[in-house]
Amino acid sequence: MRHAKSDWPDMPDHERPLAKRGRRDAPEVGRWLGEAGYLPDAVVCSTAQRARETWALASPGLSAAAPGATPEVHYEPRIYEATVLGLLMLVREFDPTWRTVLVVGHNPGLAELTVGLADPSAEQPAAFPTAFVAVLALPGAWAEATPGEASLLAFTIPAQLRA
Repeated sequence: MRHAKSDWPDMPDHERPLAKRGRRDAPEVGRWLGEAGYLPDAVVCSTAQRARETWALASPGLSAAAPGATPEVHYEPRIYEATVLGLLMLVREFDPTWRTVLVVGHNPGLAELTVGLADPSAEQPAAFPTAFVAVLALPGAWAEATPGEASLLAFTIPAQLRA
């Protein structure tokens, strides 16, 4: 999941908060994840303010779908400004007991990771706007994640959810 739309106040990039649209979109995406049954065992979230706010606003939608199911949340500074290779290395470090993980981060890294992990013969999303969610299924363990082997199970953006 890419963070929701951020504001652009005069402050360091890492500290930028969500914009009004982002505060509207994040809960919608969280509800979609919960209603679709994509409930993570763990959340690995960027330490950037806009990513943390996105998770905080999306998480109630997941909780509503599965009351009492609370994923482990890990705030990971390496997600901020991560390259696709850095994100792949992070995925390979995930706890092997986690079956489903929600990564909350930034572009271009998340878009490149989605395209890089997905089977190249499958249809790819045309764009990766703020608050996009791509659901990928790997055929094996996290530690063995390899480009081009994942199935893209679902993809959504807030505009589709409002349509």
